[in-house]
Amino acid sequence: MKTANYICIFIFLVCATGTATAQGWPVYDNTNFISLGKQLIESAKQTSQLLQTVEFLKQQKERIEKVNTVIKQLKAVREIVSNNQKLFDMVRDDLRNILDSPYIRPEEIRSISDAFNDIIDRSLEDLEFMQQLLTSNSLEMTDAERLEVLRQQKENSRVMMAEVELKKRRYQFVIELREMQDVINHREAVR
Repeated sequence: MKTANYICIFIFLVCATGTATAQGWPVYDNTNFISLGKQLIESAKQTSQLLQTVEFLKQQKERIEKVNTVIKQLKAVREIVSNNQKLFDMVRDDLRNILDSPYIRPEEIRSISDAFNDIIDRSLEDLEFMQQLLTSNSLEMTDAERLEVLRQQKENSRVMMAEVELKKRRYQFVIELREMQDVINHREAVR
């Protein structure tokens, strides 16, 4: 609307200054003024449409950015869930293999189980926190802050997987060491 007002003022000024005199009487070239007026009106329409297009494009850009943020969050969540599933599988399989070994003493079973269970408990707490983070509006966070928390959760899940791997190697080393001691002890007994 502002553009149309400016055009009307411009047309008025052109009309007021675009006079010529012939024998003392002002002469106006109405055809040029009408053509100029039509051009100005058309230009105003195009400008208005251009402004609407710019606003539409801004809105679409914001929507795309929101979708990109959601996609990043979903990828992070998917990786966290995948890491936790691998973690559960590792603990289940590794713990079973370790506890089934004849070289693990009965008094060690509880501490070994507790060590692995602590990791699983932390993993479950992280999953619960992630669920609250994604579903609750009580945590007033921007998408960027939420994504950063998810990245941290993802890193935590990787650390827990590394921790399970380290514990597994440590207990396997103990089992192998005891197995070698057993072989050595039986060899001496046989001689």
